[in-house]
Amino acid sequence: MIVEIQKAKGPLKGEVIPPPDKSISHRAIIFSGIAEGKSVIRNFLRARDPMSTLKAMKALGVEITDNTSEIVVHGKGLMGLREPSDVIDCENSGTTMRMLTGLLAAQPFFSVLTGDNSLRQRPMARVIRPLRQMGAEVFGRKGNSLAPLAIKGEVLKGITYESPHASAQVKSAVLLAGLYATGRTTFIEPYKSRDHTERMLSAMGAPVEVNGNEVSIEQSRALSPIEITIPGDFSSSAFFICASLMVPGSEVVIKNVLINPTRTGLLNILKRMGAEIKLENQKEVSGEPVADLVCKYSPSLKATKVSPEEVPSMIDEFPIFAVLATCAEGDTVITGASELRVKESDRIATMTRTLSQMGASVEELPDGMIIHGPSKLKGAKVNSFGDHRV
Repeated sequence: MIVEIQKAKGPLKGEVIPPPDKSISHRAIIFSGIAEGKSVIRNFLRARDPMSTLKAMKALGVEITDNTSEIVVHGKGLMGLREPSDVIDCENSGTTMRMLTGLLAAQPFFSVLTGDNSLRQRPMARVIRPLRQMGAEVFGRKGNSLAPLAIKGEVLKGITYESPHASAQVKSAVLLAGLYATGRTTFIEPYKSRDHTERMLSAMGAPVEVNGNEVSIEQSRALSPIEITIPGDFSSSAFFICASLMVPGSEVVIKNVLINPTRTGLLNILKRMGAEIKLENQKEVSGEPVADLVCKYSPSLKATKVSPEEVPSMIDEFPIFAVLATCAEGDTVITGASELRVKESDRIATMTRTLSQMGASVEELPDGMIIHGPSKLKGAKVNSFGDHRV
């Protein structure tokens, strides 16, 4: 598909209601599917990835009714899932595959997870490794590193696992397995990744304990059903935030945006660069902090350095951040972001190539990039490599 984009002829003005948060949508479907009784999910993101999770839970025997205003999930309980009659297709969703691997590792049946060509190239050893230490039988291609994944459920035991990656997907898989494992399961990561799993499981009655970058969970007897309204996705809002900062005369209000601190690293960095962004109407919605973002054109942005510990809280926003950095005065340096190379595309290489084609001065690093600004961008024909963030 070819999309042609014209330069804005004037300022961006008005209000934006962003799509529902994708990460929370995934978790709401999975966790309510293994809860006891009826859960109600409002403002669910009906996009390809969360719908892959919804279809997968249906394949595991969960009754899900998708109404216009809400989704109703009749949970089967922790031990009520059934063996799927076919391979489960996670399509392009790494979250679906990795979280389901943790869940299915403890089920008393056999299952297989696959996905599209892109997903079958993404690293799965990082989730298989801790689950095998817990006693799971999970097998994949190329030395148990790539999908498809074959999973034979086993009785699991709790472990303490120190992850080399700050990954919410891996953490969620281990915590889901920990719901079923005997004893205590502890996941330690180098930097704190998004914490929606901990928040939601705790709200549903799971014995979760958080201590800095460590999360522990005990074996659970049952999860309580939930009634949840999903806030606006910060990652989707990032495109409107950056556009309003870049286009002269713009002022945009983005409504009901998730401002969970494990997701808003971009917000902190933009303010450090001199961006004019205000938070209004701050409140809590279903256990998550939410606000309206008022974003104004900011002509005097200054370059900054993004450190490795800041990367997890803005991992999905780097492509649009790289675009904005071309407008900042000085050299913006990003390091410690090698995880970007194993997303839907190699986002470091993709953004370096794309921005260079548009006239920006960009240096590619093994774990990031240096963007020399400001640059006057020009129109170009570029390849997104099928990556929705690009």
